[in-house]
Amino acid sequence: MTADLHKVSFLLVDDLEENLLSLEALLKREDLEILKARSGEEALELLLRHDVALALLDVQMPGMDGFELAEFLRGSERTRHIPIIFVTAGSADQQRRFRGYEAGAVDFIQKPIEADILRSKASIFFDLYQQRQQIASQRDKLAEVTQALRDADRRKDEFLAVLGHELRNPVAALGAGIHLLQKAQTPDRTAAICTQMDRQLFHLSRLVEDLLDIARISEGKISLQKQPIELATILQSAIEAAEPNLKTAGHTFSVALPDKPVWLEADHTRMAQVMANLLNNAAKYTPPGGSVSLTARQTDGHVQIDVADNGVGIPLEMQSQIFQIFAQVDEHREQSAGGLGIGLALVHQLVALHNGSIDVQSEGQGKGSTFTVRLPVGEGVPSSDL
Repeated sequence: MTADLHKVSFLLVDDLEENLLSLEALLKREDLEILKARSGEEALELLLRHDVALALLDVQMPGMDGFELAEFLRGSERTRHIPIIFVTAGSADQQRRFRGYEAGAVDFIQKPIEADILRSKASIFFDLYQQRQQIASQRDKLAEVTQALRDADRRKDEFLAVLGHELRNPVAALGAGIHLLQKAQTPDRTAAICTQMDRQLFHLSRLVEDLLDIARISEGKISLQKQPIELATILQSAIEAAEPNLKTAGHTFSVALPDKPVWLEADHTRMAQVMANLLNNAAKYTPPGGSVSLTARQTDGHVQIDVADNGVGIPLEMQSQIFQIFAQVDEHREQSAGGLGIGLALVHQLVALHNGSIDVQSEGQGKGSTFTVRLPVGEGVPSSDL
């Protein structure tokens, strides 16, 4: 079945070619597609492939006449709503009219045909068909928006549940630490408790900062302090921030950077945050003793930075959603301890603020991931030769 939102199809059925040509000449318009059939059987074949706004049927045809064809149309779910106008050269007495209306006709037109009347009547049905198409298109779009809102609401509820869990843990640990401090007997014991409390406080602060960053970007309130800066400087800051996690997990970590300096117009703190987030994710979602790599190269006025791992991977169906706020792979929740699943959404928005792009490639569950960031090389600052 074919559908054209720009053209309206209608069907002419008459056993005489000259009659078909006359009707076509009367009704021809640029926005109309005219389908012609010289028998009822040929008309049914066309209706299997096309949706039509109107059917003009000759009453007197050999074999299947117009009334029989109309009854076939009314008997099919696909064609029962097609308006039918009978064209007849004979007398349309009351009995014939009754049979025609019973078969589903909306009108009778006598030959010889008055052109203006036919055009006027046909245009009404063409306009109604276009309106139905527009309503159907709007209905489909509304259904998509409704489903998207439902999905967002579900992800929000899941996010709030994770947030409550993540906030409860450090708050409970801090409360327990205060209680223990009150009973601590030795300086060493006091120092150990303070160290644990400091670690939990850092975790709590990081959760709050991620939430604030997302809110600032969504409201357009975040400001970047862009300046000419060398790529290697940004990446070195990111590596230093992620190194403890990489070492704790026992990962093999490799770095490959361009031989010559690459300069960007960027906010050092925010871009280092982006790359550190990607490296920390790679460390978190790669089983102990895995492999993580950071590779950068310049091409076509851009720098491409790849963070690759041989970790748990990302299911194919999730790859298009992984940068959305509240999106999180269900199978990864146990490994995401210490996170809210908003890090990649934050990364995506920060990269976009630098006029860059980020995407992910993964062959699926258990097959590792590669996150690729592309950023424009700074204008008016030194850049390496290609």
